[in-house]
Amino acid sequence: MPRTAKVPEVPFIGALSRDAGPLSRQLAQAMRDAVARGDLKPGEALPSTRALATALGVARGTVVEAFEQLIAEGFLESQQGAGTQVAAALAWEPERETRSPARPMPGDAAQLPAAARAYASIAREFTALPQVPFAVSVPAGAAAPGDEWRRLGNRLRAGGGAAPSGYGDPQGALPLRVAIADYLRRSRSVRCDASQVVITTGTQQGLFLACQVLLDRDDTVWVENPAYRGITAILESTGTRERIARVPVDEEGIDVDAGIAMAPQARAAFVTPSHQYPLGMPLSMGRRRALVHWAETHQAWVVEDDYDSELRYAGHPFPSLQGLAPERVVYLGTFSKILYPSLRLGYAVVPDGLVDAFVGARVLMDRHPPVADQHVLAAFIAEGHLDRHIRRVRGVHAERRACVIAAIGRHIPKDLAWLQPSDQGMHLVLWLAPGIDDRQVVAQAAEAGVSLRAVSPTYAGGSGPAGLVLGFGGFTDQQIEDAAGKLAQAIRSCRAPQP
Repeated sequence: MPRTAKVPEVPFIGALSRDAGPLSRQLAQAMRDAVARGDLKPGEALPSTRALATALGVARGTVVEAFEQLIAEGFLESQQGAGTQVAAALAWEPERETRSPARPMPGDAAQLPAAARAYASIAREFTALPQVPFAVSVPAGAAAPGDEWRRLGNRLRAGGGAAPSGYGDPQGALPLRVAIADYLRRSRSVRCDASQVVITTGTQQGLFLACQVLLDRDDTVWVENPAYRGITAILESTGTRERIARVPVDEEGIDVDAGIAMAPQARAAFVTPSHQYPLGMPLSMGRRRALVHWAETHQAWVVEDDYDSELRYAGHPFPSLQGLAPERVVYLGTFSKILYPSLRLGYAVVPDGLVDAFVGARVLMDRHPPVADQHVLAAFIAEGHLDRHIRRVRGVHAERRACVIAAIGRHIPKDLAWLQPSDQGMHLVLWLAPGIDDRQVVAQAAEAGVSLRAVSPTYAGGSGPAGLVLGFGGFTDQQIEDAAGKLAQAIRSCRAPQP
């Protein structure tokens, strides 16, 4: 069968009119204009004269004449065997049209809609920190699952299982949901099956879905005080700011009695029972039972963010809250922390009656999660790699944690700052002495190349006690030692003068 020449698309040329003068001149001018507008870039290859003539419906000689004129002018260049292209030596900036936009952009951020201002503020607040001590969630290179992950990916792609295809299941790939359900049953005492698992792009999306599905606009919610800024930002941006009951946290976790006194008819409670963020304590068994009893009595929901549950360094990880009341608890988890933050795969385990609602909300958000990585992760879990990886990571992070504690002890006296006791997770909280502003310390440390998060903004009103979140992950002993010295200098520089 003879091959048919491909007819190029040349929208940058526009229509040529036989009533407007020689066609070759029109074509040459259209190409000059295309270069000036930036539609044709220096060095960009052009269709052959034969193909371009076919596309425009003109004689090939017309195109040849236009090309020859533009080559003579230096707009085009032609080499034997390489075809014709826009001259690479064109030096000027493309001329820009000066027509006004349909709606002028405001010159002052205050003129933006309230929602735009709120989201812009969130974007600035959640800017990723440089991956230097003491940034949180920096993967520990010594325990990274790179080789196993690559081998599984290559094997599955070769077999077609992880190859790009059509639209996927918005609930998530079934092999991954089966693997997660089995893993959670074994490791976290979660009571579920694959039909209740919804794959997300991480805990943040799980929190957003829970807010969309569980809350009406006038509902009140419990949120820990202090709390992960990701949940308070969601609730504030969706118009629930005035109906957030910030329930205090003590050494046993969220104070359920205080929550009942503040908002007994709340629709949902957002909690981090395994490892409270940012303070680090687990929710006591008495408080767990009280929280579940409140939810069952008031037909409320508990959203359990199982933050850092795998990384406990003394004893076994605490069992999930979901296991006490699977019909009232939405359980959220992620693989971003334990594997790679860039993986963006997590899960929500939801009661049967909420599955369709979560899937529907997921469809409107981003249709479905990326399919290929789901199949790789499913095999990674099913073949036992995840369990072995978690054991390695726990050992590496325990060493990094001990290194941070020792370095802080050497460089920072207790009259300046002291560490909050905690035996799990990927971060420690360093409380600052009265008179030291944690936001100011964060800014000073950043100038010295040290990454930190302030604790005070995690409290209601952003006015909690001053402290710093110190992450320990993929850093060397020397990096931690150097950062601790720089942090000590930043804290001293921010201390108010003593009378």
